[in-house]
Amino acid sequence: MGSILEKLGFRHRKQALSDLVPYDPQTQRPIIRASICTGERVAGFKDKTTGHFTEVMLLRTEADERQFKEAYHLDVLETEY
Repeated sequence: MGSILEKLGFRHRKQALSDLVPYDPQTQRPIIRASICTGERVAGFKDKTTGHFTEVMLLRTEADERQFKEAYHLDVLETEY
């Protein structure tokens, strides 16, 4: 007997972060958006032409930042305030 989520059609399946939110280096650049007031940091991608920011994940620890970099094969991330 499956869980209620399985009955509703949801399956627990781990997916790679890069599969969930695609990254196109031709049109996007990876950045960290940081709040000066609260210190909250969010990793994501900023469209080079429109400036639209696509949020990928909240960064609470340095391990979160490493996970983001590894998922998208990045060496350096710019920070915008």
